[in-house]
Amino acid sequence: MKAPLSWIKEYVDVPAEVTTEELTARLTLTGLKLEAILSPGSEITGPLVVGRVLTMEPEPQKNGKTINWCTVDVGNANGTGKPQGIVCGAHNFAPGDLVVVILPGGVLPGNFEISERKTYGHVSAGMICSSRELGLGDEHDGIVVLPADAGTPGEDARSILGLDEEVIEFEINPDRAYALSLRGIAREVAISVEGAGNFRDPAIRDTPAANGAGHPVVVEDAEGCPVFVARKVTGFDPTAPTPDVIAQRLVAAGMRPISLAVDVTNYVMLETGRPIHGYDADTLQGPLVIRRARTGERLRTLDGTDRALDPGDLVVTDDSGIIGLGGVMGGETTEMSTDTTSILVEAAHWDAVSMFRTGKRHRLSSEAGKRNERGVDPAICEAAADRVVELLIEHGGGQVDPGVTVVGSAPAMPVVEVPADLAARVSGMEISETDSVRLLEAVGCHVTSAGTLSVIPPPWRPDLTDPQDFSEEVIRMVGYDKISSVLPTPPSGRGLTRPQLLRRRIGRTLAGEGYVEVVNFPFVGDADLDALGLPADDVRRQVLRLSNPLSSEAGAMTTTLLPGLLRAAGKNVGHGIADLAIFETATVTYPGSGEPAAILPVDRRPSEAEFAALIKAVPEQPLHLGLVASGEEVAAGWWGTGRAMTWADAVAAVRAVADALGLEVEATAADVAPWHPGRCAALRVEGHLIGHAGELHPQVCQAFGLPARSIAAEVDLDALIERAVHLRPARQFSSYPIAKEDVALVVDAVVVAADVEAALRAGAGELLESIRLFDVYTGDQVGEGKKSLAYALRFRAADRTLKEGEATAARDAAVKVASERVGAVQRQ
Repeated sequence: MKAPLSWIKEYVDVPAEVTTEELTARLTLTGLKLEAILSPGSEITGPLVVGRVLTMEPEPQKNGKTINWCTVDVGNANGTGKPQGIVCGAHNFAPGDLVVVILPGGVLPGNFEISERKTYGHVSAGMICSSRELGLGDEHDGIVVLPADAGTPGEDARSILGLDEEVIEFEINPDRAYALSLRGIAREVAISVEGAGNFRDPAIRDTPAANGAGHPVVVEDAEGCPVFVARKVTGFDPTAPTPDVIAQRLVAAGMRPISLAVDVTNYVMLETGRPIHGYDADTLQGPLVIRRARTGERLRTLDGTDRALDPGDLVVTDDSGIIGLGGVMGGETTEMSTDTTSILVEAAHWDAVSMFRTGKRHRLSSEAGKRNERGVDPAICEAAADRVVELLIEHGGGQVDPGVTVVGSAPAMPVVEVPADLAARVSGMEISETDSVRLLEAVGCHVTSAGTLSVIPPPWRPDLTDPQDFSEEVIRMVGYDKISSVLPTPPSGRGLTRPQLLRRRIGRTLAGEGYVEVVNFPFVGDADLDALGLPADDVRRQVLRLSNPLSSEAGAMTTTLLPGLLRAAGKNVGHGIADLAIFETATVTYPGSGEPAAILPVDRRPSEAEFAALIKAVPEQPLHLGLVASGEEVAAGWWGTGRAMTWADAVAAVRAVADALGLEVEATAADVAPWHPGRCAALRVEGHLIGHAGELHPQVCQAFGLPARSIAAEVDLDALIERAVHLRPARQFSSYPIAKEDVALVVDAVVVAADVEAALRAGAGELLESIRLFDVYTGDQVGEGKKSLAYALRFRAADRTLKEGEATAARDAAVKVASERVGAVQRQ
């Protein structure tokens, strides 16, 4: 909302020493947030003066255009006192008229510099300005012609045009519709700014009583339209110009002057906050009827759009059909035009909810609709209509019709019981009952005090419905800046929860392994799941669809972290980062029961059954860990060759996490998308499947822009945390020497190394301290369809030095079990 400062001061007295910055600072503290302080003429520099046209000689040109060679008296503004020669292409003025002239050296909006230059055979020393060139409107066909008594030649034109006016732009909250008017802003100044007062309400005026001589109006839906006022003006001059002060204020407020009749309705709307609509009375046929639209009805609105109406829309009709979308926009058939001499003025109060729904339904936003959908003062319809009639007659001639139509009355405001000490208890400030009463009355409430405050809000504040609303009004009037900032005393001894501690441990572990944490959006699309190569029956394709997604390409909650990680990795690779390792811990979402969530009450604590129903409707959202890596695990250099990432590194990263949680991961071969068949491991902890790791399928790498043989893993972090050892006992170290034994076993090529390792562990017994696969060989020495697995076995006793032969016996026992379980044969 833009409000010229001079317009505000027309309704409230502000001390001269209060600056605009101080005034807006105080209003911001009480809820009217400052957006900007504007000055329409801030872009205009140099001499901008009043000029009187002395001569005007039309000169036709070869291009068919006629220019006027003018001499203009600009007083002493040009330094010589002699008339100024200026070429002008407009024709809406005559000798003797006062015009606005910018002289050489001046600059107009858009950094348009004015200089003395030769054009059309003359030296033009300046420019006679139009409204558009001055930034005052869109009119460009003619120049600005000032009233005969506007000023004298050579006088600065800024104050005459209102270019030196300060305009305050406010950010108005949706519940503060009264502040979308000068009336509302001036009232806030009167009660908020120290020293301001003597508020003069523009809506308080004597209005004629309703009679039966006005235009007939029938309201069929009194809830949708509680009040409808109609007044008529006849003999109106449609060619009468809009007074400069009205036009300038409309422009300053961000509206475009159109014609006197339209400008007056907009002016009164800005002044009082009450939207007004005018009809060409000569086009009306029969009484006006206000009702809901019927299925199949249509209306062409003033913006030229043919609209299909909804049964929820409030419409204005006459005998010819629908002529307006009530409270939002009028129809073309009754639009005021340049031939309109008889005007019917409508000032009606409309149901705010209906206005909001109609605006959204038709994607139609108007200044009237913006106010009506927020709730406007229903008690000023008669005053607003009377003000419009007054201005139309004053500036456009004509006579007021004696008929006054008033249908309905303003709805009564509710009585709300408010504890007298509520504001003090909420804010922590010392606010007495007397202060609460005084401040509520200043806001416009009617208050009866008897231990509890019985408060009736003013009709322009439909947002005040709850005791807390009134306590907030008191607190904001006292000043939010006066509320002490006191930090609550935190409870001692709680700290982080067990899951929080374990999640931090996981993050530190992966950082130590060289991974960098990333955060991705939790949304996925069908194209992402296709790029992963998931089959049609994969459970990860059963996603929770969003009704209002940020992007149509990602319209569901993700069931896997891999799409986001792969996109992030592909973007980094595309920027030249070939060696990368990233991870993410986040929730995934699985579709729930599909039952709608219960709407819980806000006036009491939900019951256990209500809360259980709400939780049941919430989809399952387990915490997952995902990681993606590509490039070299060990970089090449003078020290030797590098080593590329392999599927084993993905498994090792998960094992590192599990080890940090005191768990052991068992890896077995698997074939699951998006991993490469034969290079994918299913990961289990205590027999429970927690996820998969391995090398990505080549097609997946290509789809996400990753190099071939990139690796990935995803595991259920909730399952790991549930089984984690929170406080791990310290590992026992033996001071006795270790015995080393190596063994090479030949097995079938299809046998997985994990099964061989498990057999060796089972057979080696309690003396086995560690086992490590250090070599894999296939070739002629072991035969076709075979492979050799070489393991390093380390034996140690906790309480003694091993005797000769104990380590060898344990090794032989391990080989025997491996032979029995997997058919292993020891290489000699």
